[in-house]
Amino acid sequence: MTVHGTCDPRFSQVAEEFEANLAQHGEVGASVCVIVGGEVAVDLWGGQAAPGVPWADDTIGHVWSCTKGATSLCAHMLAARGDLDLDAPVIRYWPEYGARGKGGTLVRHLLAHQAGLPALREPLPPGAFYDWKLMTGRLAEQEPFWEPGTRHGYHALTFGYLVGEIVRRVSGRSLGTFFREEVAEPLGLDFWIGLPEEREDRVADPATSSRVADSATSSRVAPTIPADPPEAPPSFYLKAFSDPSSMSALVLAHEGGYMALGESDSRAAHAAEIGAVGAITNARGLAGMYRPLSLGGGDLVSREHLALMAQTASAGTDAVLLAPTHFALGFMKSVDNRHLPQPDSEGALMSDTAFGHVGMGGSVGFCDPAARLAFGYTMNKQFAGLGINPRGQALVDATYRALGYRQAYGGIWYATGD
Repeated sequence: MTVHGTCDPRFSQVAEEFEANLAQHGEVGASVCVIVGGEVAVDLWGGQAAPGVPWADDTIGHVWSCTKGATSLCAHMLAARGDLDLDAPVIRYWPEYGARGKGGTLVRHLLAHQAGLPALREPLPPGAFYDWKLMTGRLAEQEPFWEPGTRHGYHALTFGYLVGEIVRRVSGRSLGTFFREEVAEPLGLDFWIGLPEEREDRVADPATSSRVADSATSSRVAPTIPADPPEAPPSFYLKAFSDPSSMSALVLAHEGGYMALGESDSRAAHAAEIGAVGAITNARGLAGMYRPLSLGGGDLVSREHLALMAQTASAGTDAVLLAPTHFALGFMKSVDNRHLPQPDSEGALMSDTAFGHVGMGGSVGFCDPAARLAFGYTMNKQFAGLGINPRGQALVDATYRALGYRQAYGGIWYATGD
């Protein structure tokens, strides 16, 4: 489990934790990147991308809901330019969306998980997640589960179609095209919402605890279940498996087969522009996307708009995840659920000025403008929770410690000064 890359001596604790994850904590393959003040302080990778295949400097992987941060950034860029009003009704840009009592839904409700459409009420045909027109049409005609704006519940799989359709309607480009042309290419990022086929051979295999990381004879296989299942699953899964009529259950059941064994790792899934959960990148890509935001917005958004992006938009018990969540407009904020009986970990422990997004199984990308910090972590062994895994949190914690931060009650990291 050789580790490669570079690390500023100031952040040696990050390297130590990264090495320990691979040697002692079951990490299979991973990458971590820390950018401070615009300069790369940590850029490490190691382990295996597939059985017998080392994780290379250009290995990329599926980062699940870290995608939501990229999709949200696209919407905020349009808003910062004056092309999109976040306080306007959705029907200003998407007239068909006003059906069945949704005429009062605001754009900000889509970003803050307050739209009331966390799932489809009816089953979807196989492959529906690859059909943008079908998905946006179904969502436009559906009745919300609650009055938009009155509560929040994680739109795990629908978020990308809702916010992405706004991006498409306003910009005239598909979500993946807008992200590529306006974010990834200008910043030089290996980050895709819709992966080109010629890059498919660099995508890391998913890994579970049942796989032998150093087996050179194993074939490339699809994922089975998240690694290291806990003694009690998160509240979301408990509800989904015990109440088939619940919103939690419908999130998993009405998705056209995307969550079926191996489907999310298929070529069709990687090629599709799935703005909630479909992005392919690595730690360098995640941190690189957040780098301009860590420095005041750069060419992406104004400093004034950046402040809006960091503000809390919804918080409290999540109607879908059934645990506390804390959202800005499209981004996650720090939330500490370690006291709960179930291992609900739908966020990451950061400072109160940070915002970003975790991905199911453990990946995370975020920025902390007060600390001038951009951070990314990706891996191919999934944790059973819906948020950052303990391996990734150890890297975040080591980063904040290196910056002179201390952890307060509730897990929030805060600056103590020199």
